[in-house]
Amino acid sequence: MAESEPDLTAPPPSRPEETLLVTRGVKRHLVQLGFAVVEELPLASGRRADVVGLSPGGDIWIVEVKSSVEDFRVDQKWPFYRLHSDRLFFATSPRVPLDIFPEDCGLILADAHGGEILREAPEHRLAAATRKAMTLRFARAAAVRLHLLADPRILGNVEVG
Repeated sequence: MAESEPDLTAPPPSRPEETLLVTRGVKRHLVQLGFAVVEELPLASGRRADVVGLSPGGDIWIVEVKSSVEDFRVDQKWPFYRLHSDRLFFATSPRVPLDIFPEDCGLILADAHGGEILREAPEHRLAAATRKAMTLRFARAAAVRLHLLADPRILGNVEVG
């Protein structure tokens, strides 16, 4: 694996149960909308996007999951996700006050069973080169993770960089 490329096979960091439930609901909702979804996608910037959705038409959405007020307050990296997506959303649980989230991002309310878009995200179209790079990153991560499910021993033979 090239050192400059992030590890697409690395397990996601441990997260609180509430975050896992919101993430599940977000993924279910995006799939209902026709998106393919990858969780914890490493970006070229070195950050990890909580949920990335790829539409049939190639649109890329990033959803940043916040399960508490404190989770939102301590995280200052989310503005950079706009550089990697056509639309940026926050997702949260019904237990979190909605007024803490910025108006210039979309908002999804979710639980373990599904989600609902409460506020559409403004569109900021990616440049063609960035779209291609994100689509390739998404595809490679999805393929590598699928291969690992089918054959965990394949890891030593997969070049992800």
